[in-house]
Amino acid sequence: MNKLFLILTGAAAVVSTGCTKLDVDAESELTPSTFPKSEAAYIAASGPVYRKLSTSDFSTGYWWNVELSTDEAIIPTRGSGYYDGGKYIALHKHSWNAEDPTIKGTWSWGYSAISECNRILDLFSKAENSDLKNTSIAELRAMRSLFYFYMMDLFGNIPITSFGTAELPKQSTRKEVFDYIEKELLAVIPNLPAPSTVGQANYGRPTRWMAYALLQKLYLNAEYYTGANKYVASVEYADKLLNESSLQLVANYADLFSPTNGANSETIMAAIFDPVEAKGNHLTRYSLHSTLRNKYKLPYSPSNAMCTVPEFYNLFKLAGDVRNSTWLAGKQFDNDGKAIMNGSAQLDLTPEIVLTDAATMNVGTEVGGISRGARSIKFFPDPNSSTDRYQGNDIPILRLADVYLMKAEAILRGAAATSVKGEMQTPDVLVRKIRSRAGVTTPVSGVTLDQLLDERGRELAWECWRRNDLIRFGKYEGKWGFKEGGESVDRRLFPIPSTERVLNPNLNQNKGYN
Repeated sequence: MNKLFLILTGAAAVVSTGCTKLDVDAESELTPSTFPKSEAAYIAASGPVYRKLSTSDFSTGYWWNVELSTDEAIIPTRGSGYYDGGKYIALHKHSWNAEDPTIKGTWSWGYSAISECNRILDLFSKAENSDLKNTSIAELRAMRSLFYFYMMDLFGNIPITSFGTAELPKQSTRKEVFDYIEKELLAVIPNLPAPSTVGQANYGRPTRWMAYALLQKLYLNAEYYTGANKYVASVEYADKLLNESSLQLVANYADLFSPTNGANSETIMAAIFDPVEAKGNHLTRYSLHSTLRNKYKLPYSPSNAMCTVPEFYNLFKLAGDVRNSTWLAGKQFDNDGKAIMNGSAQLDLTPEIVLTDAATMNVGTEVGGISRGARSIKFFPDPNSSTDRYQGNDIPILRLADVYLMKAEAILRGAAATSVKGEMQTPDVLVRKIRSRAGVTTPVSGVTLDQLLDERGRELAWECWRRNDLIRFGKYEGKWGFKEGGESVDRRLFPIPSTERVLNPNLNQNKGYN
């Protein structure tokens, strides 16, 4: 598989001059005679930005914040393991505070990525004018917009930072950040590549379709972010993508998440991973029980940490739905049909999670208790994983199925249905596309918003959109697992880490936090 990381791992070289540092002033590393001139050199120089998505800061830190705070995933304490100071309990029960290490780590990751974008954009601005320069700058501005989207979604009022100034950045309102992201994406669209589908040449980097899809999602959330609904604009940018591209759903849903997934006709933007060159994805490490090692030919024993709560697992009951098989539940068997033993008993991944100690959210030390919870194999276990437990499955960030579901939602929220390439796309038609690919034969008629949220759960599970969805649908304060529900809507934003407010007194804390 020819992945972008094969280029990005040479990013420290920047260009063929042998430069080895990327954390120093750009002027000390590059001169006008050594600025990037080829596409490969521009991509290599951009490498530190793309690598921000190919680390555990994204696939674990960011992932934990947006998944463990929802009904899609939970890490209960298992005997003496995974209490970890109560940080997983805090995410599950929405009881975090401004000292939370996972939240602090995600703030640092997001602004580190934005800083890399700013630094390299400053570098590129000094290169000689060319179409390559314009395209590379457009791609980095689109990446910066993605990182600002993540930070705005998580923290609300955040700083918009710039390169080369010692002045502490001031805090912008969420509306100002929204407007900035919108303006940036609209500005770069003409210079972004517009391939018919996202092939190897553009995989893992922004294209025009990425900008359209991110604008579609920005506008879909506009009413929550700014108080003004932009559902018509959301449909408009969905239609631009659908009319101008040749993107289509892949035939086999599982192919989107396999260890060899890579470029395909559906994925618009992805975080790229590799067991050796781009270490970061260890979803299998955290989700599988250790006794499943041999079945999936893993070179390590999984950690037996993450699972889902019964309420979410129960969404996966539609007859014929291939997405049902993305979960392991019940008694487990090896590939030869023999029972997989967990001590003296067969491994039984019971969807129901029963606690022996509520305060620590502990399932206890008993063998059956430790194995509780349905496990995800959506990002299928990679037999070529590294011994330090990293796998090669890329994680989609934006894909066509999401575009269809977002368009259906915008129409249900008030935008008019529109025709694309001769097809009138009503919510029923759009959801039917997703259901048909999944093998679901149940008729689709009169789709409601609640049904659409369930469909988004089935289709996009563990792809980092559940928190965003639950907030938009007004369900984030609901009851699931061991979370009682009814908490303050202030929890729709994470707190700005206390350490950041010490460093920058311009930052005001979000409502509901100290």
